[in-house]
Amino acid sequence: MTWNATNPQQSRSELQEEVRSRLVNYLEQGQFDAAKALLQPVQPADVADVIEELPDKSQVIAFRLLGKDEAIEVYEHLDPSVQEDLLEEFKLPEVLEIVDQMSPDDRARLFDELPAKVVRKYLLHLSDQERQATARLLGYKSETAGRVMTTEYISLKEELTVSQALARLRPVANDLETIYTLYVTDASRHLTGTVSLRMILAATPEQIIRDIMTRDVIAAHTDTDQEEVARMIQHYDFLALPVIDSESRLVGIITVDDVIDILEREATEDIYTLGGVQSGGDDYFQTNLLTVARKRVVWLLVLLVTNTATSGVIRAQEDVLESVVSLMAFIPLLIGAGGNVGAQSSTVVIRGLNTESVSMREVLPIVGREAIAGTLLGLMLGVAVTGWAYILQGDLMVAISVGLSLFAISILAAVAGSGLPFLFKAMKFDPALMSAPFITTVVDVLGVALYLSIARILLDL
Repeated sequence: MTWNATNPQQSRSELQEEVRSRLVNYLEQGQFDAAKALLQPVQPADVADVIEELPDKSQVIAFRLLGKDEAIEVYEHLDPSVQEDLLEEFKLPEVLEIVDQMSPDDRARLFDELPAKVVRKYLLHLSDQERQATARLLGYKSETAGRVMTTEYISLKEELTVSQALARLRPVANDLETIYTLYVTDASRHLTGTVSLRMILAATPEQIIRDIMTRDVIAAHTDTDQEEVARMIQHYDFLALPVIDSESRLVGIITVDDVIDILEREATEDIYTLGGVQSGGDDYFQTNLLTVARKRVVWLLVLLVTNTATSGVIRAQEDVLESVVSLMAFIPLLIGAGGNVGAQSSTVVIRGLNTESVSMREVLPIVGREAIAGTLLGLMLGVAVTGWAYILQGDLMVAISVGLSLFAISILAAVAGSGLPFLFKAMKFDPALMSAPFITTVVDVLGVALYLSIARILLDL
């Protein structure tokens, strides 16, 4: 079975489920030849998805049915937790064969997930070339270009002819992640230019690489943040980006498939952070419940403590609430609406900062824009809630107090939601991590204070 469905209505997920179901049946019945034949025409990435859905013991059996070359490709696509489980089931020679054949960047990513003692053992048994390549990557800081790059690339010398370049390329083409862009270096390995495979094929055999290469090279440094690398590849529409060291020597490349993984990880981290969940790079749904609770409780405790300020404001205004008890009923509505407005403003600003579509120089225009948006939202919500409050309570002044308060809170929330991410960014804090609890606190405390102050004035209490 292949993923080219004969039924155009059948999705990839449906095909995966069909293969998984048949594979489970074959494995349970001991029909290993049939199971092997089922997996052979399937793409390695899809085989990895199917294996991840199998029970633990079946994962090992299914993986052992794969041919050597296919097994290595499939292994690189597996989730790190599944990779670790499979390593535990294999004998050392089998493990070393897989690990030694992995691309250096995938191997480094795997070693990041393993205990240090295990990593040291595997490193000792790798070939000298692979050990040096892996150790070099592990020596760079986490989440930098040096850590995520691969050393499997080809470089050409400026003085080579096109025919010599092709002769150098042919023997190693199948072992490289990409050959569509080739990198040109001088005698000291300094990156001096690039040349595309198309340009080489279009040139005459006797032409010199120096004469056809592009000298305007866009490159990342080994200490460039991986998010910046992703933005560079996205901005320039590259399939790969060269990585240079502090002396401008070519040391590796980062390919677009790595960038997709980076963007997914960063987006997941940002979403978790916005929700006040410390992801720590782990798969949230494969983490045990005690760890989940520990990661989620931190900001919940912070919010619990900071929200005691709201209780203090209410206690300070008890006389107002005692005089008009109906005011109490609308406090949850007001702080809830304000929190939602603040969350909307902070979300768009944090996303803008992360994608660099918004810069720190645009603080005033952005906050001003959100303030106007908050005003319009407050006007619409205020009118609606005034009518609703009057229907519920039958007291016009109470209804007007609620409506005016919601109008003011919407403006406050929009300003806080858009302004605080800029403030925390300027203070070198993660805007996503810091903004949510502080926006909630600001809106809750000041919102309740505004509401009760407005009510005191309008109701003449």
